[in-house]
Amino acid sequence: MGARGFTLIELLVAIAIMAVIAVLSWRGLDQIIRGRQTITNAMEDERVFAQLFDQMRIDARQAASDDEAGQAAVSVSGSVLQIVRETLLPGTAPRLQVVRYRVSEGRVVRYASPPLENVGELRSALRGGEGDDWTAVPLMGGVGAISARLYVPKVGWSTQMKDVQSAITENDNNLKVPQLGNAPLPRSVTGLEVSVGGKSLARPITRVFLVGE
Repeated sequence: MGARGFTLIELLVAIAIMAVIAVLSWRGLDQIIRGRQTITNAMEDERVFAQLFDQMRIDARQAASDDEAGQAAVSVSGSVLQIVRETLLPGTAPRLQVVRYRVSEGRVVRYASPPLENVGELRSALRGGEGDDWTAVPLMGGVGAISARLYVPKVGWSTQMKDVQSAITENDNNLKVPQLGNAPLPRSVTGLEVSVGGKSLARPITRVFLVGE
């Protein structure tokens, strides 16, 4: 008796089953790839956020006093955050540096002046823009806006520099009271809250830093 082959219907059924298995396998593999890509993107976003906020934390912690800066060491103007901070280079005395965070073409960029040797250079850096001798480091892309609030003792969180200036004036006047002696000028700003918003973010990411601590 001769060997019996497959009928056309059996071949079609087998091909249909193989096609279904192939489709299910492709979908499963596609979901795995998409899942891995999502996790990779999330880890990259977390790394970028960590880099940005860690640098802000360092700048806020090393903020100079208002007395050293000759004005508010931490200030906000529109969407620009400015910090006058201390910087220490090996083999040199501590110097001041002006740092600004601003959004440029959808990226948060940290601009930093060179170390400033005297009051004249500090005043020039505070009055002017970011010159050729400033460094510009892009820290994060896809940003629509960056905003900041300042914590002013006795006032609370504020976006108004007039509150900061009032605190500086009050602290300066208090130094003239004899019983206070030569006490250092208290900080007008002791806390900094920064929020970063973007199209890819469901809501702005906010962090709080201590100033000078």
